[in-house]
Amino acid sequence: MSVTTPEPTRSTGQGSLGSTLNGRRLPRWAPLASAAVALVLAVGVTQVGSIVGLAWPVLWAIFFLVVQTGWSFSTEGRRHAVDRLATTLIYGCVILAVAPLLSVLFSVVSRGAATVLTDFPSFLTETMRNVSPRKPGGGVAQAIVGTLEQVTIAALVAMPLSILAAVYLVEYGRGRLAKTVSFFIDVMTGVPSIVAGLFIYTFWVLTAGFERSGFAASLALVILMIPVVVRTTEEMLKIVPNDLREAAYALGIPKWKTILRIVIPTALSGIITGVMLAVARVSGETAPLLLTVVLSQSMNWNPFAGPQAALPTFVWDQVSSGTDASINRAWGGALVLIILVVIFYTAARLLARLFAPQAH
Repeated sequence: MSVTTPEPTRSTGQGSLGSTLNGRRLPRWAPLASAAVALVLAVGVTQVGSIVGLAWPVLWAIFFLVVQTGWSFSTEGRRHAVDRLATTLIYGCVILAVAPLLSVLFSVVSRGAATVLTDFPSFLTETMRNVSPRKPGGGVAQAIVGTLEQVTIAALVAMPLSILAAVYLVEYGRGRLAKTVSFFIDVMTGVPSIVAGLFIYTFWVLTAGFERSGFAASLALVILMIPVVVRTTEEMLKIVPNDLREAAYALGIPKWKTILRIVIPTALSGIITGVMLAVARVSGETAPLLLTVVLSQSMNWNPFAGPQAALPTFVWDQVSSGTDASINRAWGGALVLIILVVIFYTAARLLARLFAPQAH
C-alpha cells in the first residue's frame, strides 16, 4: 500500500508576503502629479501669507514630500511609502549639492565667455601693462604664464615628495615615526592657505633673504598640495591587492622593485587623480600669492626673479578695481582659469591611461 504525500502548494509559502510584494503600485506619472499638486499648494500659501523670496521652493519641496508619501502610504503600504520617501530625500540632497556648482559654472561660462569672445584673441595674448581699469582692453597673457609656471613647479616638487611619503606610510611605515608623519600630514590638511603663504614669506623672503618671486609662490603651493596628494596616494596604494605583492615576492622580486614596477603602476590612475585634485585646489589660491609674489601687470617669464602675475591675483585685482571693464575682465580670467584646470585634468587622465598596466 503506497502512501502519497501531497505536494506543498506555492501559495501557502507566499501568503501575505506575496500580496505585499505584488500589491498595488502608484502609476509612473505619480511623481509629476504630486509635484504639480505641491506647486499649487506652495503658490497658494505664499499668496495668502504674503511670503516672498525663496520660501515657495522650500514649501513646494515639503508639500511634495507630504503629498507623494501620503499617496504612496494609502495605495502601496508603509514599506513602499518609506522607500519612496528615502529615495526622494536622496535625490533631493544630490540636487542641492549639484545646483550651486552648476549655478557658479553657468555664471562663469556665460559672463566670462562674453569677455573672452569679444576681445578674442587679444584677451589671451595681451597684458595689462598701461591699461586703465576704467577702459576695456588688455588681457591675461601674463597671468596665464605665471599660473602655468607656478603650478608646474609646485607639482614637480610636491609629487615625488608626496608619493614617497605615501609609499613609506603604506609599505614601510611602522611604529612612532609613521604615526608622527601621518599626524603632521593630517595637520597640514587643515592649514589655511594664508598661513602657508605667511610661512614661506617669513622663511624664504625675510629669513633667507630671497626676493618675492613665482618660485616662492610655488613653495607655498607645495605645502598645500602635499597633504592632498599623500592621502589620495595612500588610499590608492592600500587598495592594490596584496596578492600582487605576494606573487612578486614569491618570484624573488625585491620589495623596492615590486613597489616601483607593480604597486605604483597599478594605482597610477588614482594617484594622477589625487595630483589633479591638488592642482585644481592650488590653481585658485590667492592669499599665498599676494604674500609671496605680489602682483604684476607686465609679462615676467622668469619665475625666480621679480613679481609675477597669476590668474587668481589677476581676478582679485580686477574685482578690486570695481569698474565695469575690470569686472568683465575678472569674469574672463575666471573662465580661463577653469579651462586651464580642465586641460590639466584631461592631460593627466590621458597620461594615466597611457602608462597604466595593460592586461596580456
